[in-house]
Amino acid sequence: MLNLKVHHVGYLVKKSAPAKEAFLSLGWRTEQDFVRDDARGIDICFLIKDGLRIELICPFRSDSTVSGLLKRIPNGPYHICYLSRSLEQDGSTLRDLGFLPIGDPAPAPACGGHPVQFFIHPAMGMIELLGEDA
Repeated sequence: MLNLKVHHVGYLVKKSAPAKEAFLSLGWRTEQDFVRDDARGIDICFLIKDGLRIELICPFRSDSTVSGLLKRIPNGPYHICYLSRSLEQDGSTLRDLGFLPIGDPAPAPACGGHPVQFFIHPAMGMIELLGEDA
């Protein structure tokens, strides 16, 4: 069993500026404005409210890592990110629990370059691990 701290909920959006403005109108505050992740083809912004953090993710090119998801999840949450003290150890535990890795750990520009890794589980969907010092 893992007991990882939640870092954020990933929220996929088609248009970054209108989505951010809609959240701001509901009282969310910008924690970090949009950062471009060229490797993944996405722009990412972090918003906070009432102790919660969401990550707005918006593709800026058609071959982004999330472009296919937009066909199934237009504007909505799609993953929970957890802090990890050891991606290798926690990733191994997740695999033992039936989670399948989606690629290898890779640096995330919006998270200070700290490595992230995504996993998917057939009964619950996608999660992300982020190095805890982020």
